[in-house]
Amino acid sequence: MKSVIKGTGYVLVHTPDMVIENGATQTTERVVNPEGEYLKALPNHIRTWDQVLEYWPNQVYIGNKTPDDLRDVEFPWFDKTCDVNDRYGKFGQMMPQDEFYLLMQVSDVFDLVDLEAGFVAATKEAFAANKVISEDLVARVKDGVDAAAIQNAIDNEAAEPLLMGGKVIGCVKRAHEIDVNLSAHTMLENIVSKASSVLALLTAVDSTGIAKDDIQYVIDCSEEACGDVLQRGGGNFAKAAAEIAGLNKATGSDTRGFCAGPSHALIEAASLVQAGTYDCVAVTAGGCTAKLGMNGKSHVEKGMPVLEDMLGGFCIILGANDGINPEINLEAVGRHTVGTGSAPQAVIQSLTYDPLEKLGLSANDIDRFSPEMQNPDITKPAGAGDVPEANYKMIAALGVKKGAIEKKAMPDFIKAHGITGFAPTQGHIPSGVPSIGFLRDLLLAGDIKRAMIIGKGSLFLGRLTNLFDGTSFIIQANSGEAEAAGAVSEDEIRGMVAKVMREFAQSMLDASEE
Repeated sequence: MKSVIKGTGYVLVHTPDMVIENGATQTTERVVNPEGEYLKALPNHIRTWDQVLEYWPNQVYIGNKTPDDLRDVEFPWFDKTCDVNDRYGKFGQMMPQDEFYLLMQVSDVFDLVDLEAGFVAATKEAFAANKVISEDLVARVKDGVDAAAIQNAIDNEAAEPLLMGGKVIGCVKRAHEIDVNLSAHTMLENIVSKASSVLALLTAVDSTGIAKDDIQYVIDCSEEACGDVLQRGGGNFAKAAAEIAGLNKATGSDTRGFCAGPSHALIEAASLVQAGTYDCVAVTAGGCTAKLGMNGKSHVEKGMPVLEDMLGGFCIILGANDGINPEINLEAVGRHTVGTGSAPQAVIQSLTYDPLEKLGLSANDIDRFSPEMQNPDITKPAGAGDVPEANYKMIAALGVKKGAIEKKAMPDFIKAHGITGFAPTQGHIPSGVPSIGFLRDLLLAGDIKRAMIIGKGSLFLGRLTNLFDGTSFIIQANSGEAEAAGAVSEDEIRGMVAKVMREFAQSMLDASEE
């Protein structure tokens, strides 16, 4: 029986000070060009909390608007105001930076995150009011420390500062004096990823109504790696986040594949559920501080706000077939193999058409394709174009070559089968998965029958191979074949065996008496 998508959780965290302090583009600029015009101009291009709330793609990400709604908004979007500015949406929420700092401290179990006492007192009530923050998490918030102690850690112990409006309100300390894998810089990145994953897990549990103890396994598919000098990226983010989220009956592990990690992880999760290894699996990922302001130079040069000011996170919960929720079809998955190569046609063939042809389907049988869902408001000013649209054009062009689509029908095909990009450029976050909440709704409503999730990854970034990577899978409307309600458990089998043995023993006794 196929596994099903029980629900989703999507989160965004507004981190204006982290853009300046922790984004890789900005930290590099402070080294190579500290007096440059970009760093001087940057603070004037940082968005406010109200501005990010009314930004169209953000409202799409958390489910208050749909990608189809966004498609009808005149481009560019950064200078348009959405008519919804709620921090909570159908799929998740946006969290402001001050509350997130408390979540970082709550997620820290080695006393590495110090926050100033006055800041904690001013923020704790708002943190506690968050709909997914439970009393046990609020109880983990520490009272805070003196500002002088924080400044000393920054000045003399290589701690990384945490700022609000340019003012130091905390720090992340190093976990080891000489191990670069446990430096304050690395610990900040890892705690940020963990905390945003915790928020995604809590959000998915809240939106689905699934009991925390029902989740048996967690797979983290972010792009960070935790470990010390003896195993560097050994892990395990999944179990670390599950601990804070209160998933006490779960274990877990990490899956890494650069931007393709989420699609690999979802295929693994679906396989585990379909095999009966686990009944309920959560696939989760937190955000990446290094990618904050990644294209900031291009945005500032064009007089735009720096749009990469949001950490992203998501959680997809898979379970046994209930006869209702959309199924993940593992009968044919797209695979970019070692021998596929990097030619665009070969990539699209392996990820899109190979699985379709195996199932006897054509591109027209997929109602919606969800490839790399980067927000073009971010990528076009930086010269990268509209990434989702480029993928749809390649899918349509190969369809024309195969005779499945008429050349003149390509624009209509792209409009009908594509999804407008809306996700933050957080590496792994845009890679196919942001659309799953939206697609699940369409499938449940009967508006579509099938959709394809396409993940891609640039393995060459690790300098160990020149290979590209990718994988894909189809989600489809439920066939209505739920797991058999009368399925017998192991305990029931043991009970039946014991009953038969008792009856047999009694019959032998009766026979001997006769």
